[in-house]
Amino acid sequence: MTKKNNHIDETYQILISLGLPRAQHNERSALSLLALLNLTPNKKWAKAENPLVGITPIMDWSREHYGKEYAPNTRETFRRQTMHQFVDAGIAIYNPDKPDRPVNSPKAVYQVAPAALTLLRSFGTKMWNDNLTTYLTQNKSLAAKYAMARKQELIPVQIAPGKKIKLSPGEHSELIRAIIEDFAPRFAPDSVLVYAGDTGDKWGYFDAVLLTKLGVNVDTHGKMPDVVLHFVEKDWLLLIESVTSHGPVDGKRHAELAKLFAGSTAGLVYVTAFPNRSIMGRYLGEIAWETEVWVADAPSHLIHFNGERFLGPYPNG
Repeated sequence: MTKKNNHIDETYQILISLGLPRAQHNERSALSLLALLNLTPNKKWAKAENPLVGITPIMDWSREHYGKEYAPNTRETFRRQTMHQFVDAGIAIYNPDKPDRPVNSPKAVYQVAPAALTLLRSFGTKMWNDNLTTYLTQNKSLAAKYAMARKQELIPVQIAPGKKIKLSPGEHSELIRAIIEDFAPRFAPDSVLVYAGDTGDKWGYFDAVLLTKLGVNVDTHGKMPDVVLHFVEKDWLLLIESVTSHGPVDGKRHAELAKLFAGSTAGLVYVTAFPNRSIMGRYLGEIAWETEVWVADAPSHLIHFNGERFLGPYPNG
């Protein structure tokens, strides 16, 4: 293993140990932390530093010292999906040299917090585990903070009389709730929820036993649609994609779902759900023929994209 890869792998371990959420367990976040510490490949952890560093300098540093090239348009990804979490976790301080600097200023900088720097300098030594324990008791992990916040903000979804599930907050989950509570009663009355995805937990709700009875065996690698409903009266499986920013049932996705559910004894119906017609308009050119489209802000209407029948399966799935 090269010294470059060794430092990156070690930083993965640190990010996990510090309780960063899974979304920050990646090379971008690892290199960002190394840049904050100015920990070049040949430098030992004990020699970690705490310079003031901006987003673009972090990206430049990653290219110069670790050979990782990032496109200029990924700057916001660094800021929103790595540095923001570092600050929230107390690992880094935002604009310590000028706290009143305007948000999103091109001069914005970050610096490793003193307590985090002291801890990280002990990585790889006999003191690391004790220091980590002390640090975590004094600084609640970001993952724990997020978990508490998510629990408070979870979206309740009624899936059957007297039975609810809770999904992570956000537009995507709101649309999934509308599919289950508004679409299903209108177009698949008395249907049974088989699966509902979740942005926080991919397998938010999954009745694997029922799906197996219907001839479909899906492992954790199967790219499930956002919602699967069994319309018992018709013996149809409704495969529904919830689209708030990307992912309608286009030709490619139609083929993927047909393959994933090829063993189904129930007929397959493909549906794309949008929160409103404005978002639907962005994807009209992509939606596959012989599928259905439902818009949450006009819940009593269903749009059929051509074909021999309205809201029904085709013999070849």
